[in-house]
Amino acid sequence: MVQVIDRRLNGKNKSAVNRRRFIRRFKRQIKKAVEESIDERSITDIDSGEKVNIPTRDTSEPVFRHGAGGRRESVHPGNKEFVAGDKIKRPSGGAGRGGKASNSGEGEDDFVFTLSREEFLNFFFDDLALPDLVKTQLATNVETRKVRAGYSRDGVPTNINVVRSLRSALARRIALRGPHLRRLKEVEEALDDARRRDEHGRIADLEDEARQLKKRIAAIPFIDTFDLRYNNRTDIPRPTAQAVMFCIMDVSGSMDETRKDIAKRFFILLYLFLTREYERIDVVYIRHHTTAKEVDEDEFFHSRETGGTVVSSALQLMHEIILERYPTNDWNIYAAQASDGDNWGDDSPRCRAILTEKILPLLQYFAYVEIMPDEHQRLWHEYQIVRESHRHFAVKRIDGLTDIYPVFRRLFRKKAT
Repeated sequence: MVQVIDRRLNGKNKSAVNRRRFIRRFKRQIKKAVEESIDERSITDIDSGEKVNIPTRDTSEPVFRHGAGGRRESVHPGNKEFVAGDKIKRPSGGAGRGGKASNSGEGEDDFVFTLSREEFLNFFFDDLALPDLVKTQLATNVETRKVRAGYSRDGVPTNINVVRSLRSALARRIALRGPHLRRLKEVEEALDDARRRDEHGRIADLEDEARQLKKRIAAIPFIDTFDLRYNNRTDIPRPTAQAVMFCIMDVSGSMDETRKDIAKRFFILLYLFLTREYERIDVVYIRHHTTAKEVDEDEFFHSRETGGTVVSSALQLMHEIILERYPTNDWNIYAAQASDGDNWGDDSPRCRAILTEKILPLLQYFAYVEIMPDEHQRLWHEYQIVRESHRHFAVKRIDGLTDIYPVFRRLFRKKAT
């Protein structure tokens, strides 16, 4: 008995195998379309699917066919325009590519392929990783997870494997009935012979033996407790790396709605990346103007509170939270900060001091993005000094919506090993 179970996540009228093959073949075009889509998306739909246009010339399947070969001449009926030796001019425009309108000819539009949310995010975060994620003492923080480990003779009823149990029962019945069936066949042949010979005494004995054999065969149960098989699962220890990401956003008066929208898009990208790629990750949200405050996700992205600018208040709050909740022996600590670079008075040198003396010795990586500055502010220059002496401190500039995705990928691109 053979039973085939199709476990592919297949929607109606779709082929999972063909879909994977198509995505593999057009990976470069699809990835480019995904990169461009970030510029046109709002904050609320940034993790939805995407429609990708593939040029029709790229979707044709290559084929082999025999050509006539050599030089040849042919006559086409109805030709009133050309004679031998004329060169035919290439048509202007192209099929489905914005050529001029015409009252003749045919063409094809580009092929439109819709990516699911999962496929879109797979392309979106391809080749990204948190830098320098390590397991030092984290190796002692062991998690276990259940994995399939064959079959067991003992278990609870909910774990019974019906197919395996029936297969075992069938094998047992074949093994136990085999000798009796062979003997029964011999008895029936002898009984036929005895009837032909009219041996009444022998016929009675053979009929009695045949009844006993049939009774023994019928007594073999269809399924027995010996046949039951249960799905077995075992605990596999798995070292886990705990990580925390601090998201620090400037919401001061100099951060207008355009700058705030860019900062939110950047942090949404970061949030999707972290929650998708890492099982154990904490995200701490800090908003600041003259004072800093730890907030939840909803307030971080939607609150309209504003004020002056004192960046050091956010860095000081971050340091306090690390000391209180995230010991470096147990956690990989990361931070991302977004600001327009504007800061109050002489606070920028204080930010540099807090970073170099208190925060960076505890962190795996710190990424700072300056959003649409009219010109580089004092904070940028102080952070450049920090960057020169700390390899795990990165500084990038975002001048508009089109820079969000390239800057994000440069900050979190997976390093070659």
